[in-house]
Amino acid sequence: MTSQPPSPPPHPEQPAEAVPTCYRHPDKETWVRCQRCERPICPDCMRDAAVGFQCPECVADGNKGLRQARSTFGGSVVRTPIVTYTILVINVLVFGAQYLTGERVTAELAMWPGRVAVFDEYYRLISAAFVHGGLFHILFNCWALYVVGPYLERAFGHVRFIAIYLVSALGGSALSMWVDSLNQTTVGASGAIFGLFGAVFVVGRKLNLDVRGIAALIAINLAITFIVPGISWTGHIGGLITGSVLAGALAYAPKNNRTLWQVLAIVGALAVLAVLVMVKVSAIMSTG
Repeated sequence: MTSQPPSPPPHPEQPAEAVPTCYRHPDKETWVRCQRCERPICPDCMRDAAVGFQCPECVADGNKGLRQARSTFGGSVVRTPIVTYTILVINVLVFGAQYLTGERVTAELAMWPGRVAVFDEYYRLISAAFVHGGLFHILFNCWALYVVGPYLERAFGHVRFIAIYLVSALGGSALSMWVDSLNQTTVGASGAIFGLFGAVFVVGRKLNLDVRGIAALIAINLAITFIVPGISWTGHIGGLITGSVLAGALAYAPKNNRTLWQVLAIVGALAVLAVLVMVKVSAIMSTG
């Protein structure tokens, strides 16, 4: 009987190659690697590159040397003028509240020098810019904001634009504090709007554009201000001067450290207006 030759010992099984996992998400398997650092990355971490994909860290590192796009006068690039649209919505909502509550909202938010000085209601210096005296009043101011607001917001960026708007409104209220009687109440965004008109004129001059149109618009509205009774010329003139000066400081700021100079201009304008208001309040209280 012939014996069978012994069977050869079985070969040991080759160890299976470990499946790599994403370096940011260890629970996700992946065979894709970053083209720069060669670390494994999952679909959530893949960023399109010229060739293949890169990880988020390599993309961020590569972007450090790229200059970020800026607006004409140093702000972030504006695709949608959300500040302009937000102010428009606030104006409409406040006007609706005025309509529903009669004179209550108007009395609480209107510019009133006596209450600012005596009761420290300093919020009125700004809140008055969101209250209006009638349908035509709000329609004109909202139309003007809709026309010039997006242009200026794209030129200056969101933050600088809202600074021009609010500081112009404050400038109009500051002049009202000095000139109007203590019991005179004023409402409307006209001071801020005139500030925007002045800013458009300054920007046009800076960019060597034809400014005759905006100059005519300013002249016509100033004429209406002094001809039509019941219009607060102090708010208009104060806003126009403040907006023009501040826009000029922002537009003509030196390109070296431009952001710093612009911040100083905004803070400086606020400081000057605050001093003017406090000096007037002190004078009122000392004679009261």
